[in-house]
Amino acid sequence: MDIAALKRDLDGLKIEDNEKIVQQKSRDFYWYSPVLKRQLDTVSGDLIVSPKNEAEVVRVLAACHRHGVPVTPRGTGTGNYGQAMPLSGGVVLSLADMNEVTSISPGRVVCGPGAIIADIDKATRAHSGQELRLHPSTYNTASIGGFIAGGSGGVGSINFGGLRDFGNVLRLRVVTMEAEPRVLDLTGEDLHKVTHAYGTNGIITEVEMPLTASYDWVDVIVGFDSFMGAARYGNALGCQDGLLTKLITPIAAPVPQNYFKRHQRFFRPGQSICLVMVAPHSLDAFLAFTRREGGEVVFNTAAMTDEEKKGLPPAFELAWNHTTLRALRVDPSITYLQSLYPFPNQLALVEEMDAMFPGEVFSHLEFVRFDGNITCFGLPLVKFTTEERLEEIIRLFQDNGCPIFNPHRYTLEEGGMKQTDQVQLAFKREADPHGLLNPGKMIAWENPEYDYRSGRTYLFKGLEKVG
Repeated sequence: MDIAALKRDLDGLKIEDNEKIVQQKSRDFYWYSPVLKRQLDTVSGDLIVSPKNEAEVVRVLAACHRHGVPVTPRGTGTGNYGQAMPLSGGVVLSLADMNEVTSISPGRVVCGPGAIIADIDKATRAHSGQELRLHPSTYNTASIGGFIAGGSGGVGSINFGGLRDFGNVLRLRVVTMEAEPRVLDLTGEDLHKVTHAYGTNGIITEVEMPLTASYDWVDVIVGFDSFMGAARYGNALGCQDGLLTKLITPIAAPVPQNYFKRHQRFFRPGQSICLVMVAPHSLDAFLAFTRREGGEVVFNTAAMTDEEKKGLPPAFELAWNHTTLRALRVDPSITYLQSLYPFPNQLALVEEMDAMFPGEVFSHLEFVRFDGNITCFGLPLVKFTTEERLEEIIRLFQDNGCPIFNPHRYTLEEGGMKQTDQVQLAFKREADPHGLLNPGKMIAWENPEYDYRSGRTYLFKGLEKVG
């Protein structure tokens, strides 16, 4: 790669080539995984380029195509498994400066890919009392483009499912990686060519997302004597059609006591919990339901003064992968898995897996709508010993009917479990014929012998059926 010649072609754009800064901007939260930490610790790009608009993106991609330089897009780097890390070096394309919220209307918002999710909600709430349907636990730092390209769901998935589901992304504007890059507007089924594709199939330059009514959500923590008590409660709460919640997160003791430092005083020893975000108008009915189900309300922001709430993180920053982050801050030997407990046997599967690894795997569930049913994902904490033992735990989950979306892999098919197929590959050949976009992340592109018809459960479905 002739980086010097590329820099000359990009004269006038915002470029960073300081080695330490480039390495810093070449990283995400891959270190959640001890496996990826070993594999990716030395990964770095050669150059950071920060376009301010779509025209500059087109210019960057044309120049990189001309010089054969790989391009890896990046939002704010809050992903967990190397999605935005440049395995082949080259340009890290930072989209953070493309952060304008350009249009807000009933039920929808249009913005740049670099817009921070919390900033989008701030704008839509002020404009019309609306908010995004879904957001990750990295709400205050994650960009919307990064969420779409690297995420799957999060807070709000109990109502709306995940980014895989029709209607949760309305439109994406995407630039191809060709000698003369094209700008495509994708809607409907075409969106699935680029959602959760890590930027392997085009660079997102504009996003249109659906909105829903916003609320001053109330954080409640409900305590139980057993983890299965918390899990059954979470499942029953998710099935209450009249109660509006945004987060239902059962977590097994001793995780809250050991790792939720600012909330520790609210928990009894040995108490498992369920984190809940509930709309204010549902609060009284929610509390009545909780009493009926035998839960103990140990924390309720609606009953606290501003002084009492001072310094306490919101409930969503204890949930999803913030649970793992808080554990890692206390115990660096902790890592995690991502699993699905398929409907309708989710509670039986949860109970079976919770009992299988005492003192080694600590249960953490996130209740969601999945294919129209209430079920749960697992983000269990794992006390890491060896890579061999980690693989054995993964195998035992899968052998017992709980698919693993492996956070210790950096490829689409293994980690995010996107089912690449002929439609996906055809679009990759069309949009990136030289394979310069985020190389190394799509097995089906790198290895023509890869069998994507394995029958495994994929979080992001393939496109052949709709194609």
